[in-house]
Amino acid sequence: MVEVIHRIEVVPIYRVKPNPDNPRVIRDERFDQLVKSLKDFPDMAGVRPLIINEDNIVLGGNMRLRAMKDAGWTEVPVIRTNWTENQQREFIIKDNIAFGEWDWNALANDWET
Repeated sequence: MVEVIHRIEVVPIYRVKPNPDNPRVIRDERFDQLVKSLKDFPDMAGVRPLIINEDNIVLGGNMRLRAMKDAGWTEVPVIRTNWTENQQREFIIKDNIAFGEWDWNALANDWET
């Protein structure tokens, strides 16, 4: 069983620092789509908050942070962790692994966008 020990906080966006060692990037059109999705459906961020460490460095959600800044957000939802350095590195890698793949047929037939 998973024990939930963290809670969502809302903090000023200027306090949250991007991770300089973030292993993923999103560019150009895909980034523009992320900015648009945050503008169109900002409530989504409340259920997918940024994950930060005790120094306010992003462990999960670096591209969302960048998109939130571009979208003009002044506050962001975060979950603050107190993980060890090894736990932080493990989370960063595991959070950035894309398991599975899209079922393009189902997307084309069952979803509008």
